[in-house]
Amino acid sequence: MARLLELVPELTDELLSSVDQPLKIGTDTKTGMEFLICDYNRDGDSFRSPWSNQYFPDIEDGTYPSERARKLEIVANEAFKTYTKLYYDGGISSVYFWEGENSLACAILIKKVESGASNSKGAWDSIHVIDIDVRGRQATYRLTTTVMLYTVSNHGNVGQMNLSGSLTRQEERDCTLEDSNSHIVNIGRMVEDMEFKLRNSIQEVYFGKTKDIVNDLRSMTSLSDLQRKKAIHGEIFSQLMGRH
Repeated sequence: MARLLELVPELTDELLSSVDQPLKIGTDTKTGMEFLICDYNRDGDSFRSPWSNQYFPDIEDGTYPSERARKLEIVANEAFKTYTKLYYDGGISSVYFWEGENSLACAILIKKVESGASNSKGAWDSIHVIDIDVRGRQATYRLTTTVMLYTVSNHGNVGQMNLSGSLTRQEERDCTLEDSNSHIVNIGRMVEDMEFKLRNSIQEVYFGKTKDIVNDLRSMTSLSDLQRKKAIHGEIFSQLMGRH
């Protein structure tokens, strides 16, 4: 992506807004809290923190959410901070709201980096972008979720493994609005359901299938042991055939 932007710098905004990139971590020096940076909180080369609503590095005339969007943003960030703690046992989350003339939208970002032993590490990035269409006391939520996952390990005799990839899924749901905070409840349930489906899909389909393939292609038994067992089986078979 970096090389592509060097070739066609005039397409920078369009490419960054349409191609998901692994999430990076920034630090809000005013609050001391970390936040996730992406195209949804970018203005030029600066990124807005959802905690202090300030840009880092500081810029003049930055783009800020409306008062209504900012109120939702504050509540949503506290809610998903708890969600990330419960479901990911840590990690970082950031939520950004923006409002158009007749539209409301938000981006929910979650990142968990895991470094167990020195020879293995991995990261989970989930990006949820939601368009909200409000009609009286009803709202239609259009969710697009992208999950990027990578795991890298190197265990001596076993060798090196790099399992990386991404999934993108979409869903639409109609919900009732009781008050202004109903958006947070509806969005939270929708994101929770989507992540549950994707986690199951990754665990059962992708990891499960990869494990089956590895087990078929790679044997933990040495070649000499296999040859010895084959010879024993051949001898037993010959004796049985001779008796027959």
